[in-house]
Amino acid sequence: MNNSNHQLKKVLGTVSLWSIAVGLVISGEYFGWSYGWGKAGTLGFLVATTLIAVMYTTFIFSFTELTTAIPHVGGPYAYAKRAFGDKGGFLAGYATLIEFVFAPPAIALAIGAYLNVQFPEINAKYIAVGAYFVFMLLNWLGVSIAAAFELVVTILAIGELLMFMGIVAPGWSWSNFAAYGWAGSNHFSMSAISGILAAMPFAIWFFLAIEGAAMAAEEAKDPAHTIPKAYIAGILTLVFLAFGVMIMAGGVGDWRQFSDVNDPLPQAMKVVVGENSGWLHLLVWIGLFGLVASFHGIIMGYSRQIFALAREGFLPKRLGQLNPKFKTPGAAILTGGVIGITAIFSDNLIKFNDQSLTANIVTLSVFGALNMYLVSMAALFKLRRSEPNLYRPFKAPFYPVFPAVALGLGLFSLLAMIYFNFSLFVLYIVLMAIAYGVMMMLRNKHLASIANKPLTAL
Repeated sequence: MNNSNHQLKKVLGTVSLWSIAVGLVISGEYFGWSYGWGKAGTLGFLVATTLIAVMYTTFIFSFTELTTAIPHVGGPYAYAKRAFGDKGGFLAGYATLIEFVFAPPAIALAIGAYLNVQFPEINAKYIAVGAYFVFMLLNWLGVSIAAAFELVVTILAIGELLMFMGIVAPGWSWSNFAAYGWAGSNHFSMSAISGILAAMPFAIWFFLAIEGAAMAAEEAKDPAHTIPKAYIAGILTLVFLAFGVMIMAGGVGDWRQFSDVNDPLPQAMKVVVGENSGWLHLLVWIGLFGLVASFHGIIMGYSRQIFALAREGFLPKRLGQLNPKFKTPGAAILTGGVIGITAIFSDNLIKFNDQSLTANIVTLSVFGALNMYLVSMAALFKLRRSEPNLYRPFKAPFYPVFPAVALGLGLFSLLAMIYFNFSLFVLYIVLMAIAYGVMMMLRNKHLASIANKPLTAL
């Protein structure tokens, strides 16, 4: 067996991993989250975001223990498999795959809509497809090139968010932010609780996919030290940006005007600087970098997850091979792209909850994420008991409190998601059931092929 076709190159340092962790997520600071205001109001959404920020912070501090102890490209799949066997690996691996395969088409559609404003003669869906081709190619050419690009666009995106906060600060007031802040009311009531629960997916969008940096663990130099630094710096960066953007955007005018649009930041800035300001045009154009950073990073994430599952026999083995020239999982990159592009054109085939295609894709992605978070925290508890002597370069602080908090809030969020999106949850279960049947067929074939090989070939 030629291991060179199955081993990724170790080229990523702390800064590169940090940029991947933040870049995977940062589009969530630009669009999507403001729909949470429509559900819960600014104050209710602040509560929802606080709960989700606590969940993600405790989760990342706990998840880092798994990532450094088992630095495998499969990430959650590898941890769950070690803790619970093949079925556990399947549950975490395919949940992660749904999260990472369905998030890119939502972001690609946002990129298409964004550029369609400037180029209205071009169909937004065709722009989205073009984005897929460009960034699949970039990922195909090598992780060093992809990581360098991710670092640049992530820094630009962060700089723009800081610029936004500074520019709108003079027009901010608490009275604007708090007006009708409890699900359309000035006073807290029981309806506000329902709004907070309904807003959970949009708060999750602030942080969704940060765990994807774990899928670059095999490509990290000195993962025992680089991964903890990158993850901790990443979650702190994202928490600051999420609260900063949300609070500053909500206090510059009537936030209800921004609660049902895909570009809340430009709309909020218009209130302060006017429609013809050069700052506004700069925000609109540079804002594309936030979308690009996440889109590009998640392509990197889904390709590694497909590669890892195929390498272990959970997907066709062809997807578990590397391009011989660039040493990247080219077949996995292409496969995830085909699924994503298909999803972009599926709006006339699948309709749920009277929601837009983008909203349905995002919701499916969040179901996969929450599923994976729960299995990962369960794996952490299981491995602490079953393998107490496992080398753990980084241990979850305040164990067992941090992983327990992450597990509890993750379960709470999942139940809220099921209540408000039951039909999409059924679709998610159907997809997982089909995947399980495919996995069992492929897995049995894979194990049979290994058993029939002579020892010299293994």
